[in-house]
Amino acid sequence: MDRWLEQADLPARVNTLSAVECGEECLPLYCFETGSTKPDAPVVIFTGGVHGVERIGTQVILSFMNTIFNRMDWDESLHSLLKDVRLLFVPLVNPVGMLKRTRSNGNGVDLMRNAPIEAMGKVPFLLGGQRMSSHIPWYRGRKGDPMQRESAALLQLVENVVADSRFVISLDCHSGFGHQDQVWFPYAFTPDPFDDIGEMFALRLLFRRTHPTFSFYLIEPQSRNYTTHGDLWDYVYRETLHKRKGTYLPLTLEMGSWLWVKKNPLQLFNALGVFNPVLPHRHERVLRRHQCLMEFLIRATASYKNWLPHPVDRREWMHQAIEYWY
Repeated sequence: MDRWLEQADLPARVNTLSAVECGEECLPLYCFETGSTKPDAPVVIFTGGVHGVERIGTQVILSFMNTIFNRMDWDESLHSLLKDVRLLFVPLVNPVGMLKRTRSNGNGVDLMRNAPIEAMGKVPFLLGGQRMSSHIPWYRGRKGDPMQRESAALLQLVENVVADSRFVISLDCHSGFGHQDQVWFPYAFTPDPFDDIGEMFALRLLFRRTHPTFSFYLIEPQSRNYTTHGDLWDYVYRETLHKRKGTYLPLTLEMGSWLWVKKNPLQLFNALGVFNPVLPHRHERVLRRHQCLMEFLIRATASYKNWLPHPVDRREWMHQAIEYWY
């Protein structure tokens, strides 16, 4: 990011969403923006680094940004596409956590458990969010405290975007325990379907038809795996539900870290090896593995009018989605 910021001809507009303190330093949360400047243009938001130990999420975003920026030197088709869609990249949401190699931010708070939203029913012990101590993972923060600065910055960014745009998709890149790459969508706090479940089902069907060989992605609501308190994207979605002009679909990519550990068990003894590929060839493989998904999201967003369910058919799409997932 520093190298890009030094370039006078960087094909992106750079904004600082916020800054967080780390000792005597102040670390910025950068947002790189490229594409259409029309306020109502459809938007794709790519974020990573919400958990500091999951470096691969940030690296996947940076790798894709590098591809986009270099293609802009020669790819006329990309320039044509970006006339109709806007891309926002926030590669590193939790810079202090990444610097200190912790899941939480500088205050010991897990940003994915920090939102003021309570799960319905039972949640997994600790994993579902806890308020006992910041020395234990999945700490939510003290009840009644404002959201952490990083979480609040993401919320503000999405609120600003959905207030004008007719169609928005966000993809937040993580890694976690699992033998399969998963694409999750709300809700995490309840097993009930979210309001745009029909539109999400249409997006899944579009992806499966377009890329039938990419069956390694499991696309489903997060609640099918476990429910949690304080999920950031649940809260962002609910907070923007009545403020937006059109459709907003929040996605979370959970890269299955056990895929890497299974093939190289020795990386369990590496401080970052549980959540990141360690061997160079596997690291490169992961960086290129998800570029097709990200490219698909951009093109689906630019052409959303061609596949998004018509309001007249929305109820039928919702029924299909509920029958399939619930």
